Amino acid sequence: MVKYVALLRGINVGGRIIKMADLQACFERLGFQNVRTVLQTGNVLFEADPTDPKVLKQQLETALQAAFDYPAKVQVLEQARLAAIIQASPFIADSSDFHSYVVFLEQDLAEALAAEAGTPVPPEKIQLGDGVIYWWVNKGNTLKSPFAKYLVKPAYKACNTTRNLRTLQKLV
Repeated sequence: MVKYVALLRGINVGGRIIKMADLQACFERLGFQNVRTVLQTGNVLFEADPTDPKVLKQQLETALQAAFDYPAKVQVLEQARLAAIIQASPFIADSSDFHSYVVFLEQDLAEALAAEAGTPVPPEKIQLGDGVIYWWVNKGNTLKSPFAKYLVKPAYKACNTTRNLRTLQKLV
């Protein structure tokens, strides 16, 4: 069995409420083992036979859409890959003035987004990682920051999910 992490986009925001017990049950109906949710924001840990994460992604999106009647978007990573992404972060997880995020993108869009966004206005920072973008932003400015405006552009909006580095550390 391999340990996986599923990061669901848009759970328990904007009026889309999914109980974590129902989410866990959905994963268990698919035959996944040791399923548990972390926080209320669509983070699911589970074990499965070794499978291409893209296959798991498709399977989960289909099941979630059927179970909860919404256009599900999921990022699936082996837990070991998530640990490597966290380890590679150029920013610290805990700061009194800044948030450190990791932006996960579908369709290999990380490079395109980083190139389009360019260099943010300091003190905000972004750095391209292995299929992700690391983002360092002032607390209280996350939604208003220049980089955040790129995340809601039509080319990227439905294809990304963002997690705080501290949350990711809890998942590993």
